[in-house]
Amino acid sequence: MRSPRLAWMRCLAGSVMVAGSLAACSAGRTVAQPGSDAQLEQRLTLPAGLHIAYFAHIPDARWLALGPDGSVYVSSPGTGQIVRLWAVGPRGTPDSQRVVASGLDEPHGMAFHTGAFYVANTDGVVRFALDAHGVPTGAPTYVNHYGHGSGHSTRTIVFGPDSGMYVSVGSSCNVCVEDDSTRATVMRFDESGANGRVFARGLRNAVGLAVDPTTHVLWAVVNERDNLSPDHQNAPPDALDILRDGGDYGWPYCWGGHNPNPEFNDRTRCASTIAPALGFQAHSAPLGITFLDRATMLPDDARGDALVAFHGSWDRDQPTGDKVVRVHIANGQPVSYDDFITGWQLPNGSRWGRVAGLLVAADGSLLITDDQDDAVYRVYR
Repeated sequence: MRSPRLAWMRCLAGSVMVAGSLAACSAGRTVAQPGSDAQLEQRLTLPAGLHIAYFAHIPDARWLALGPDGSVYVSSPGTGQIVRLWAVGPRGTPDSQRVVASGLDEPHGMAFHTGAFYVANTDGVVRFALDAHGVPTGAPTYVNHYGHGSGHSTRTIVFGPDSGMYVSVGSSCNVCVEDDSTRATVMRFDESGANGRVFARGLRNAVGLAVDPTTHVLWAVVNERDNLSPDHQNAPPDALDILRDGGDYGWPYCWGGHNPNPEFNDRTRCASTIAPALGFQAHSAPLGITFLDRATMLPDDARGDALVAFHGSWDRDQPTGDKVVRVHIANGQPVSYDDFITGWQLPNGSRWGRVAGLLVAADGSLLITDDQDDAVYRVYR
């Protein structure tokens, strides 16, 4: 759904922070004063031998992209901005950061492709030209449009090995039959952004997209429905789906693959839908996903696996999620997952941060965004 943070984020537009700063909002919310790296390591549990530190402080830091020159781009949907972080110094933090795009409509996913920079706004993808240094410049140009308005507003973009542009477009509702055929899908466009069509459907809110570097197929992590009787707290599982061209993944008619939703009870339709490749704890809210083939600063045995960021539940008596998990992969298939980094959620269920996006940086470290703590973290060994 559209972020409830938008009102206060508008008053922060232009106030991108550097490490250690504090920005106040007249709408009543203050960006949290970041703690020290030592405090961060005390609050979080990581695999042995790894460290975590603040990399940058950006209001509503949400998604990440790697520039051709190794710079890191961070989207801030609430401010309508894209921030560039450049020139990592000896302490593992960027020497500079600046807003390279503003005035966008809830920008989320980003991608560089064939000499241009693409941003997935909530209503369509825009393209930026690059200057002589490979940095986005000038006014954006829309290359396509898709469904927007009510419901899930974030859009994620990746380019596949076929050079096709793939964009996830979330549903307008919890459970409904969409009037707009682009909602609850992953769309495929030509690399220019033209000739859009539904690539995969029945995906309620596939926020995270990534291409498996071994099989070269598209993976998606999906936020599944709420309020499923009789045990809405533990069903349905959130999903990791391996996408097929023309595939139907069930929503709104089915959950967990072949189980009919009670609103429709259409067992015949559910018999032919594609089941998740892996299920996650219900309402974990999986967002970011990244493969670890280039993650040389993480454990060596993780190189063939993936990480997923759980944003965390809102509708369980005992909250769940809000952590980074490791997905174990064998023969091109996800087989299990377990905790990788935890601690943003406290034992009493309260949270001091909520993780969202993941990226393997050019130096092999892991970057994580936190849209509650307004931070980007760096994990390294």
